[in-house]
Amino acid sequence: MTETITNSCALIGRHIRHLTRTPEQLLSITLMPVVFVLVFGYLFGSAMKVPGDQSYQDYIMAGIFVQVVLGNMTLSSLGVISDLDNGLMDRFRSLPMSRSAVLIGRTTHDLILTVWCFILMSGIGYLIGWRVHEGVWSMLGGFGLMLLLGFATSWAGALLGLTLRSAEAVNALGAVIVMPLSFLSNAFIPLDGLPGWMRAIAEWNPVSPVVLACRKLFGNATPDTAGHAFPMQYPIPMAVILSVAMLAVVVPLTIRAYERAATKQ
Repeated sequence: MTETITNSCALIGRHIRHLTRTPEQLLSITLMPVVFVLVFGYLFGSAMKVPGDQSYQDYIMAGIFVQVVLGNMTLSSLGVISDLDNGLMDRFRSLPMSRSAVLIGRTTHDLILTVWCFILMSGIGYLIGWRVHEGVWSMLGGFGLMLLLGFATSWAGALLGLTLRSAEAVNALGAVIVMPLSFLSNAFIPLDGLPGWMRAIAEWNPVSPVVLACRKLFGNATPDTAGHAFPMQYPIPMAVILSVAMLAVVVPLTIRAYERAATKQ
């Protein structure tokens, strides 16, 4: 365990140093979330209505945060594929180091980038009218839930990259996965206006309880957002269970996939 932690910290530092030498990578990662906040929160905010007296800016921010978290999957996939293509995995395989540390370093680095995106998005969101109406600890709990999901999606992305080993395939499949999860949920629109069958799908979408949990912790939940489905009635525990269960499944699968990929190098 000590060796794994030490190796992981060394690799996290390596990824961060590499990022400081290529700041254009940081720009490409943070530009899209800022565009989402401005487009959905500022432009669409004047046309969209949500139940109660709440502003659409308050309603939308949790959904945009979670969409960025889902994007971690593609980010981690592409990072793993790049490491495979440039021979980095080969060099790591020749060193006396923990195999899991390579993946922990990659996924934790991507999680740090998510924190940076959250800070930037929060500042832009504040400028366009988003406010947190609960206390600091409740707000930190909301961000913690999203980062937990982000860590799980990063591991899922690493598994996807190790399995497909093609940037084109990852980009295509990532869009197919992320788009329905984001837009067929309560991330951007209230669910009360949907047809019954579509609302049922959206309420059981694993993204919806995470978004609702964050809205509750931020104090941005609308009066009608509870819904009738079980995940929507208990969004905070469901958000935690979802992320922990996802980690329990994908972490061992990803480590095994890395060992197979390293053997093939």
